[in-house]
Order: sequence, then structure tokens, then C-alpha cells
Amino acid sequence: MKEMGRRLYLKGVATLRLDQDACIGCGMCLEVCPQEVFVMGPGKKVRISEPDACMECGACMMNCPVEAIWVQSGVGCAQAVFNTMLGRSSEACCSLKDKPDGGSCC
Repeated sequence: MKEMGRRLYLKGVATLRLDQDACIGCGMCLEVCPQEVFVMGPGKKVRISEPDACMECGACMMNCPVEAIWVQSGVGCAQAVFNTMLGRSSEACCSLKDKPDGGSCC
């Protein structure tokens, strides 16, 4: 997995979806995404630059004024991060047994 200055999670499992036809190019998702998953594309349309960086927190979906973004928030790495911050026991976003080298994905 490549490192781009932000954390990448499990490859190809993010639930993030963007309806570019519905996007009005307001850029709100660029502002609220903690992982910089979105970039402004041609024609003032947002595109997903790195879906594997999505931690599924739901900030983009909650702040999109035209509901062009959908993500199943509260699952995966975001849930583990929030549980840890709240002092609850949590599982890592992936278990060490899932990685061939035994390393963590987060």
C-alpha cells in the first residue's frame, strides 16, 4: 500500500459513493474531509482522488447540500478511532492477522 501523507486503510472496501451528475461543485466535501479524499475536477465537479483513504466518518455526506455523496458512516476505521477517543474498547480497523506481514493497516 502506498503512503501519500495520510493513512490508507483496507484496499477497495470503502463504501464512499459520489454522484457526479448531482454534484454542484460547492467544495464543502473538500473542506470537511479529514483525509483529503476529494479533489476539484474539471468543470467544477468534485471527484474522489483516493477512495482507500476514506475512514467513513460521514462528514462529507452530512455536509453535501445536494446529497451527491453517500457513505456508510460509523463503520470501519472511523468507528475504531472514535471508540478509542471515547475510552471504549475497540477493534483496530483491520486485524493483524489480515495483513501478510503482520503489520497494522492504520
